[in-house]
Amino acid sequence: MGELSGIINIYKPAGMTSHDVVNRLRRLLGTKKIGHTGTLDPDAEGVLPMCVGRATKAADMLTATDKEYTAKVALGSATDTQDASGSVIAAVDMESVKVTAEDIENTAAGFEGASEQVPPMYSAVKIGGKKLYELARKGEEIERPPRKIYISRIEAFDFMPSPENVRAFSMRVACSKGTYIRTLCNDIGEKLGCHAHMSGLVRVRSGRFDLSGSRTLEEIERMYAEGDLTFLTPTDKVFGDYAAVTLPDRAAAMVINGVRVRAPRNIAEGENVRVYAGDGRFLSVSKNEGGRLTILKLFYVSNT
Repeated sequence: MGELSGIINIYKPAGMTSHDVVNRLRRLLGTKKIGHTGTLDPDAEGVLPMCVGRATKAADMLTATDKEYTAKVALGSATDTQDASGSVIAAVDMESVKVTAEDIENTAAGFEGASEQVPPMYSAVKIGGKKLYELARKGEEIERPPRKIYISRIEAFDFMPSPENVRAFSMRVACSKGTYIRTLCNDIGEKLGCHAHMSGLVRVRSGRFDLSGSRTLEEIERMYAEGDLTFLTPTDKVFGDYAAVTLPDRAAAMVINGVRVRAPRNIAEGENVRVYAGDGRFLSVSKNEGGRLTILKLFYVSNT
């Protein structure tokens, strides 16, 4: 089939790590050049875009995109992992606490916009060269600097057992990269004064990729066996919001060799573009800087 290249919108099931999915795809597709675009916790499920072949060069650009999740929140207890897999570290008797849907909606709204969030100890964030979860498993807890995040929308719904006496609810969150939803659940519980932890999580969107276009590993395996590669999204389609620039042969050859070329007059200063050769090859994502196209990512490399 030749070299595979593109992005696969995988539906990661609960119970698998993101790296498990990478390994499964490597065996399935017979290539080592595969990388994911943002870790999902083992207990979480949902959209996990995978970059294959030359598309792995786009992984960091896809990781930087905004995300959207649906989460289930259980009130009454906080855990050391901030989700249902951890040990309870604080709890209240919910029979003595009244939390209404209005309380939750007002509290959640306070987290919208720009803010700072302290990453949980059970996370892959590195401090001093060590991953936090490695320290947490040893019983260590260290000070973590807060990170800037942005939450554009929080919508709470499905209040159980009733809106007047809530013990659990769901919420849909649209946010920037690096936002920990389980930390958000924990923090909402603290603001409500009753503790909380995340009891379920589905990533419903990562950048342009959403649930409607996702495929399970079993679907990918079947399609690949049948020679159907439509599960691969061409790399340039990910940057479809950028204007397309087609270069003459000489300028295209210069781009392939990493040389800045003159930007077309219709491309504004600071604008990002998709750059193609005359034969349709996708060459790069570039930016107009000072009238010349600066290469942000080169996707086509000459074999000569």
